[in-house]
Parts: sequence; C-alpha cells; structure tokens
Amino acid sequence: MKDYLLLFRGGLNFKTASPDQLQNSMIKWQKWLGELQKENKLGVGQRLTAEGKLLTGAKKGVTDGPYAEGKEIIGGFQFIKASSFDDAVSIARGCPIFDFGGNVEIREPMVS
Repeated sequence: MKDYLLLFRGGLNFKTASPDQLQNSMIKWQKWLGELQKENKLGVGQRLTAEGKLLTGAKKGVTDGPYAEGKEIIGGFQFIKASSFDDAVSIARGCPIFDFGGNVEIREPMVS
C-alpha cells in the first residue's frame, strides 16, 4: 500500500448551510471516513480554516488568502492508503464533497 494525499476544495458552504445540510454532510463524511478506517486505508487528515496567507515571488510577497476564488479554497486534506493511483481515485470517488459541488485533488507524495 502507498500513501496518497486528497486535497478537498469547494463543497458545502458552512457559513450559509442550513442546520439540516450541515447534519447531512457530517453524517456522510463520518460514514465515508469510517469505512476507510475499517479497511485500514485512513491516514491523518484535517479540515482547514478559510483564512490563510500566500507567499509569492522572489520577494516572497504576502497576500491574504491562499486562493483566487472561493471554489479554490483547500478546505481540508486527508492521507489515504491505496494499492495504486487508480485505487486512490476509486476511493476518492466516494467522497461526500461531490454532493455539494466540491472536488478532490489526488497526489502521491514523493519518496526520497
């Protein structure tokens, strides 16, 4: 098994979602992550705040917000264990973020 990083962007807006939407979303996330845990495919992960700073260029200029648009916000990350990149894609397809218009980027960490 290899480690893969899932980066979550977009999805449910926690500031404008109704209590029912929040509850429904949390149930789906808990179920999905619980299934990965049972299969021993779940690594560390965390939801991220919307605030951030972006350092760019040779002068390392600082800009508020690490994103250009709201849909580009990385809202969280999760490491998973998968037998191949295709397996990681298959696992990511079960992510509840797609129910709310979000997306998942899958990356394989380089081994040094």
